[in-house]
Amino acid sequence: MLDSATAATAHPTAWWSAGLAPHESGAQRPAWAEYIERSTATTHEPEAATGDWQHDLLRCLAPLLATARNDLLAAGHTGPVTDQFLQRLGHRLLKLSARTLVLELHRARVRGDLTGATPNERFLDFTHRLAGGSELADLLAEYPVLARILGEACRQSVAAHHELLTRLAEDRELLVTTLFHGRDPGELAGVDPGGDPHRGGRCTTVLTFADGRKVVYKPRPLDLHEHFNQIVDWLNSRTAAALRTVRIVRRPGYGWMEFIEHAPCDDLAAVRRFYHRQGALLALLYVLDGTDMHHENLIAGGDQPVLVDVETLFHPAMASTGPLGQDPAHTALLSSVSRTALLPLMVVGEHGAADLSGIGGDDGVAPHEVVDWADAGLDSMHLVRRAGKNQYRDNRPTLRGSVTEPRDHEVSLLAGFRSAYEAIARHRAELLGPAGLLTRCSADEIRYVPRPSRIYATLLDESTHPTALHDADGHSSLLDLLWDANQELRQVVPSELADLWSGNIPLFTTRPQTRDVWASDGTRVPGLLRTEGLAAVEAKVAAMGEVDQDRQCWVISASLATRPAPVLHSSTATRPGLGTAEADPEQLLAAATDIADEVMAQVLGDNGSQANWLGLELLDDHHWTILPMGAGLTNGYLGTALFLAQTGVLTGATKYCELAYDAIRPIPQVLEVLAASPDAGQTVGAGLHGLGGISYGLSRLAELLDDSSLLSWLDLSLQLMENAASRSEGVPSYVEGAAGGLTAVQAIGSGPRTTKLAAQYADELLAAVNLHLQQAEPAGFARGYAGIAWALGHYAAADSQYHHAARVAVERAEQTTAANPGWCSGQAGTLLAGLRAGGPVDLDAYLRHATERPMLADLSLCHGELGAVEPLLWLTERDHPAVAAVRRRRAGLVLAAVQQHGPQCGTPRAVPSPGLLTGLAGIGYGLLRLGFHGQIPSVLLQEPARPAPITAPAGHQPTGETS
Repeated sequence: MLDSATAATAHPTAWWSAGLAPHESGAQRPAWAEYIERSTATTHEPEAATGDWQHDLLRCLAPLLATARNDLLAAGHTGPVTDQFLQRLGHRLLKLSARTLVLELHRARVRGDLTGATPNERFLDFTHRLAGGSELADLLAEYPVLARILGEACRQSVAAHHELLTRLAEDRELLVTTLFHGRDPGELAGVDPGGDPHRGGRCTTVLTFADGRKVVYKPRPLDLHEHFNQIVDWLNSRTAAALRTVRIVRRPGYGWMEFIEHAPCDDLAAVRRFYHRQGALLALLYVLDGTDMHHENLIAGGDQPVLVDVETLFHPAMASTGPLGQDPAHTALLSSVSRTALLPLMVVGEHGAADLSGIGGDDGVAPHEVVDWADAGLDSMHLVRRAGKNQYRDNRPTLRGSVTEPRDHEVSLLAGFRSAYEAIARHRAELLGPAGLLTRCSADEIRYVPRPSRIYATLLDESTHPTALHDADGHSSLLDLLWDANQELRQVVPSELADLWSGNIPLFTTRPQTRDVWASDGTRVPGLLRTEGLAAVEAKVAAMGEVDQDRQCWVISASLATRPAPVLHSSTATRPGLGTAEADPEQLLAAATDIADEVMAQVLGDNGSQANWLGLELLDDHHWTILPMGAGLTNGYLGTALFLAQTGVLTGATKYCELAYDAIRPIPQVLEVLAASPDAGQTVGAGLHGLGGISYGLSRLAELLDDSSLLSWLDLSLQLMENAASRSEGVPSYVEGAAGGLTAVQAIGSGPRTTKLAAQYADELLAAVNLHLQQAEPAGFARGYAGIAWALGHYAAADSQYHHAARVAVERAEQTTAANPGWCSGQAGTLLAGLRAGGPVDLDAYLRHATERPMLADLSLCHGELGAVEPLLWLTERDHPAVAAVRRRRAGLVLAAVQQHGPQCGTPRAVPSPGLLTGLAGIGYGLLRLGFHGQIPSVLLQEPARPAPITAPAGHQPTGETS
């Protein structure tokens, strides 16, 4: 039992000493320990059980709540609002202590200490014993860190609640005058805290009064929001946006805001106005370097998107070190409209992905697991983890009871963004300079977010595990993970730990005019920031222009395309009415060159330095996201460089080859990083997406760029393939596994290493065909049996076991082929596999279908038109005369589609992206293949380089095959 007299002596063996943080002194009894001792010193009569397991388990903590009630009573707070407060506090205490209580319940059951004829009666017996106080005291003495967590939660919550009510009493008349239009709202009826606790348990709170009206309490200065309102008013005067602002009342260190009610839109025109205004708001937030504008910070009030929290304007960016710091695409993304978090922000977890953005926020399964309880209310109660649930609606406009989908209103959003962007750029002088509007914000307190709040919340949650609650060392072992999480943030870790030990989410603030940061207790961290927030915003405003506007509009469109939707590896949309004209090689080259110029226009980076692009990338084959291009061949800068280099060789224009080389500069560093990690090669894989594609791309670029130094890069890539070859797991597919690896090393050429790798991969494929024959595998070339059949068919000698396995794989592929003409999962890939492996192929049926089928709107190599025509090119090169006419017809249709509709990519919503498999580089490469297939090998099939690629002097259009 807790001994108050012993504690008062501050002896090192006091029960609470094990709950002290490493940085704390044990000279005095801490306030949380005093609270626990007061609570457990008196015997309490437990409440009767109700049958609600949460209420019944909470009886264990009744002494703590009784002390909270007494403290509030002493301050003059009683009634329904106090009862609501205690109910919320009880639920918080239960969440903090549940793991320990359930563990002790299990121990008591195992020891046979519980009485009762049923599991529920024994559960109630456990809660009844702790409810009196003495056994709770013993329990908390055994878990002093839990005592600290519970004591701090109670003490801080009571103090913050009292402070709120005191401030309300002082400011009530002012609020009636300013926010309630002079009409008293009646008595306080409800207090609903929300958001994360900071600075001693303080958090944003919604207050409801007797007449139903509400007001929002903010326990921080609102000077920044006042100045933001002034900037919005200025923008409204320069555009037709008519954005709504939030009325506020500023007080020293805190403030009050009007409560914004969510309201539906009256009609479709109102929905369009909402998204037009949201585009204007996005432009303003982009200019002001706003961030963290997620779904909780925006309310859809009819046709008005209203920001209710702007504490992260002028938010500075930390400098990135290492490879990311040198990547111009990474830097561009960090400073783009994407950083606002107003645009779709996909968070991927164990249970899928969810959009947490201000424009998105979907109901449904949360991406991360949450703690739940099985057998709740029984003595067998135990912890389980399950998918959480998201319920986000207030940030999205509704029409006739349905939540609108933001990607359906891209046109309105872009129009609003462009209008506001151009107005800001046109009148930028009114924002800049000593007398500009931005200067008014220079001394305002802004929040600096060094890490996502979810990291802190997860640490706090996991630190309530019983093993972390016996003493400070166990608790510290979890919280101290922050020291190694990010070397750039080690200066703020002591302050983070101090906040976390007190049960609060760490809070840091800064001001736009300084590079210093302040912790929640006022501790100053000098010079932490790379730049001053105000200076960064002023530089952005000064640099606004057409190129930047177009780049941000691309990010907007690409972000909307990442909204949750099924990922389909097929194309159904078609392009009718394209005519019957054929295309000659010069026309196809001209069209490919135009695409190369477009890719060059999108590049990020200075001439002669590292170059890269932003692109849409498919993660885990389930979720699209915007990322700086990685090193891969299929959707990385290596594939884009291959297209540019091939265009440069054909046209004789050195600018394409120079950019190709600038793009691949990071490859050696990437390979060294992979070599330093034993499992990295395994993770990347040997296929077309991974090391096989990188090796193939390097071998091709070494020849195209006439640069033998790339062969040393290739050698390192092949070493990585060799190290990872024996540790492959799962089906060895073409894009991720041994099938792609086998094809790549054969294309590179014979040598000791490639010969050894080819044999290893072939044996792996042979075993996979035998092992997985009866299992359902994905269809098609990319991940199915067709890719395996292609690889084995290319490797196998006639009548060998590999040849037999290739034929078996073809048969299986034909059973699973999807009903689409594409390469990755459709008929083109299966036909190629059959042709390579010598399977039965109805060539006449295929040619008839290729002649008659509609032109696909998607032109990509992956599942679009240029992947679908790959069999025509492969057959033409092998002297199938009947194929030539069909190929010429499809080439004419492709050229007409590019000329009339542009190079439509295989990305969601056909958003232009530079990549090879689904993007512009692949379409450009496909056009070159159509015109010069005799000289340009197939990248989809990883064919070896042709012996004599066409070259031409600059300014001369080379002549390809006669059509």
